[in-house]
Amino acid sequence: MEIELGYGRKVRRAYGFDEIALVPSLATIETDDVDVETSIGSLQLNIPIIASAMDSVIDTNTAAMMSQFGGLGVLNLQGVQTRYEDADKILDDIALASKEEYVTLMQKIYEKPVKKELIKKRITEIKNKNGIAAVAVTPQSAEEYGKLAILAGADVIVIQATVISTRHKSKASKPLGLAKFCSSTKVPVIVGNCVTYDVALELMETGIAGILVGIGPGSACTSRGVLGVGVPMATTIADCAAARDAYFKKTGRYVSVIGDGGMAVGGDICKAIACGADAVMIGSPLTKAKEAPGRGFHWGMATPNALLPRGTRIKVGTIGTLKEILLGPAKYDDG
Repeated sequence: MEIELGYGRKVRRAYGFDEIALVPSLATIETDDVDVETSIGSLQLNIPIIASAMDSVIDTNTAAMMSQFGGLGVLNLQGVQTRYEDADKILDDIALASKEEYVTLMQKIYEKPVKKELIKKRITEIKNKNGIAAVAVTPQSAEEYGKLAILAGADVIVIQATVISTRHKSKASKPLGLAKFCSSTKVPVIVGNCVTYDVALELMETGIAGILVGIGPGSACTSRGVLGVGVPMATTIADCAAARDAYFKKTGRYVSVIGDGGMAVGGDICKAIACGADAVMIGSPLTKAKEAPGRGFHWGMATPNALLPRGTRIKVGTIGTLKEILLGPAKYDDG
């Protein structure tokens, strides 16, 4: 239902995960009988959980482990893993930095250019550990780094920006031809992020296999506070799931909707799937794993932005192994 904000301006009520709850139905199912498998294009996942393409979440080791446990880990091809041969030292520096020097340090770290040879090396490392090599690039770098990653053996390409559309305008660079990229790529392409029915529908028409839904809801991201852009997660997932269903009815081709961010506990994941998500992408819950490269810290991807830093580093601590966090046994976290 629309509400009048002011003369000539209408708004609509939207809901976040904290504002909704799941209501039990008449029938119940034994937990061992529940099937949580999902697919994204030709990719099959035993659990509907994707680890965010963030340097505090995924390195080559945790990417392979996510595959081993039935999920998917996405490596950021424009992060520290592809800028530095010894990425562990850089991650140590980030964890040890004081609050005052943190943003400046991050900007300096990410000034170093991406090395193409490291893109190949990191993908090979994931494959050698029997992992699914899923990698993320920005739209501006998709043609160069995305195609290089495919040649190196990448299994999934994620094209990700704070906000993405098929009608991007730029005087500085040529916008990515998403439909052409998808048609020339043999591996599944996932794009994001978006929050509306219309944009989701247009993106699906380009041939993508999955779409990331959510702008700035994550605990380490401050895009909503800085830019004022975003839609509460429950509503945006439901809207984009409606676009998926309409597109499937029209074409017979199914495009997976992936709720991205704003899920701190297991109940949030359940709510996301109930709202229509096929899978979820999470970051902060996985940074609490002993194996996480963040050393007990988590930070936003936009933190090193030279013009508008809009992320933060948060201390998450460690509560168990990655396997325990994903598959149990669960441990109490009072943080």
